[in-house]
Amino acid sequence: MAVAKWLCRVVIARTHSLELNSYSSSKRIYLNNGVNSRPARYSSSCHGQYDLIVIGGGSGGLACAKEAVQLGAKVAVLDYVTPSPRGSVWGLGGTCVNVGCIPKKLMHQASLLGEAIIDSKAYGWVLPEANAIKHDWQVLREAVQNHIKSVNWVTRVQLRDKKIDYYNGHGQFVDLHTVKVVVKTGKEHTLTASHFVIAVGGRPRYPDIPGALEYGITSDDIFSLENSPGRTLVIGAGYIGLECAGFLNGLGYDATVMVRSVPLRGFDQQMAGIITDEMMSKGVNFLMKCIPLSVEKKNDGKLLVSWTNITDQSTHSDVFDTVLFAVGRRALTKELCVESAGVKTVPESGKIFAENEQTNVKHIYAVGDVLHEKPELTPVAIQAGKLLAQRLFSNSNEQMDYETVATTVFTPLEYGTVGISEEVAIKRYGEDNIEVFHAFYKPTEFSVPQRNVKNCYTKVISKRKDPQKVLGMHFVGPQAGEVIQGFAAAMKCGLTMKQLQSTVGIHPTVAEEFTRIYITKRSGVDPNPQSCCS
Repeated sequence: MAVAKWLCRVVIARTHSLELNSYSSSKRIYLNNGVNSRPARYSSSCHGQYDLIVIGGGSGGLACAKEAVQLGAKVAVLDYVTPSPRGSVWGLGGTCVNVGCIPKKLMHQASLLGEAIIDSKAYGWVLPEANAIKHDWQVLREAVQNHIKSVNWVTRVQLRDKKIDYYNGHGQFVDLHTVKVVVKTGKEHTLTASHFVIAVGGRPRYPDIPGALEYGITSDDIFSLENSPGRTLVIGAGYIGLECAGFLNGLGYDATVMVRSVPLRGFDQQMAGIITDEMMSKGVNFLMKCIPLSVEKKNDGKLLVSWTNITDQSTHSDVFDTVLFAVGRRALTKELCVESAGVKTVPESGKIFAENEQTNVKHIYAVGDVLHEKPELTPVAIQAGKLLAQRLFSNSNEQMDYETVATTVFTPLEYGTVGISEEVAIKRYGEDNIEVFHAFYKPTEFSVPQRNVKNCYTKVISKRKDPQKVLGMHFVGPQAGEVIQGFAAAMKCGLTMKQLQSTVGIHPTVAEEFTRIYITKRSGVDPNPQSCCS
C-alpha cells in the first residue's frame, strides 16, 4: 500500500509539472541518459538570460525555436491568447492548429463526406431515406476540438523535451533587449536575450458598424461553437470567408457570402470566378458589391443585418442565425509595444517591415503572418522560421524564397495554385510575351453520379519564347492541394512547358490533366474535352 501511494504521488507530481503555465530553466533538471545536457554547437556571447526569445507560439515561432535549440541556443517561447469578443480561447500552437488550417480542413472533409454519401447511391450503395441522413454539429465540433487539444498537448511536451522554456503569458518589449511577461497567475517575469523573433501572427478584424462586436463571430469562434450556426451570413469573400461558407453549405446550413469588391482578391481572377460559380451551383448565395451597415439582435435571438448595395446605393436587410466576419486580419504588434524596441510597423495593419525576416532593429526578427506583404501561410512561416534559426545559430546563409509557394483554397471544389496569376504575368512580362494554356476536364469519379463538371478547369501560364518556362499553375478540382504540391516542386526546379507536356500522366487521375494541356487561349480553340482520353 505504501508503494502504491508513493507511485501515485509521483504520477501526480509529474502531471502537475507538465501543466505549469511557465517555468524557469534555472529550476529545471533534464535527464539525458543521466546527464544534464544541451546541444553545444552554438557558443553565445550574449549577456542576457537567453540566446533567443520567440514571441508567439504558432507554427513559425515554434519551428524557429525548435531549430535554434537543436543548434545549441538557449531559447524561450512566449505565448498568450487574448479571448475573442465572444470569449473563445485556445491552447499552444497558434492560428493554424487551433482556429485555422487544421479545424478548417477537418470541417471541409466533413462536408465532402456528406457529398460522397449522396454520390455513393449511384455506385450501388443502398442508403436509408434521405430524411434519415443528417449531420450532428455537436459531434463534429467535439471531434475537431479533441483533435486540437491533442495537438496542443503534444506541442507542450515537445517544448519540454527540447528544453525550451515556455511562458504562457503576455509579453511586451521594455527596451531593445528586454521583455516583460505576465503569466496567467499574474506573476511577472523580466527576460533578456541577444535575439528576438516576433511571430505573433494576427487576429480577425471587425468592421466599425453597430452590433459587429456584440453579435458577430469570426474564424476565431466558428470551430468551437456550442450550437450549430444555422442560417449564416459570411461577410468577406477572401479564402477564409469562402472556405467557411463552403463547408457550412456542405454540412446542410444555409450560407450567404457578402462581397465588397471581388472574391479571392489577390488570386487569379478567372479562377476566382470559377470558384464562385461552383459555390453558387451548390446553393451558396452571394451578395455582390455590398457593405454591411449594422447587426441588430431581435427578441427571438436572431440577427437582423442591414447592408448597402454599392452599385445602386439601395439598402436591404435580412435575418440570420449567425454573422461571421472575414474582412481581413491585423497583426498583434501593438499589444507587444514594439515601439519600445524601435521596431517599425505599417500603421494600418500593424505588420512589420523586414528584409530577410530582419526588422529595422538588427537583432529583432519576424516570421509568419506578422510580416508585411508576405504569404500568410503556415508552411511559409515554418520554413522561414527554420532558415532564420540556421542563419542565426549556424553558418547557413540560405534565405527564404517567398515567390514560388503553393497554396490551396479549400472550397467545395478546391482551388490549388503555385506561381503567379494571369494578371500578374501580364503586368510583369506583357501579354505578348506570355502563353496561357488551359483546359476543362471531366474527373472520372464524377461520371457515374453525374456530378457537375463544368467548373473543373486547369491553367498553366508560361513565357512565350522557348524554353517556355512555367510561371504559374492553377487547378480547380478534387484534391487540388494534393495535385498542386508535386508540381510546386517541379516549378522550383525550373519547369518548362516542354518538360510538362513530355511527362507521362497517371491515368485516370485529375493530376494528369496538367500533362495533357496543349490548347492556348491565344489559339481560340475550344478547351473542353472531347473524350476521357483527349
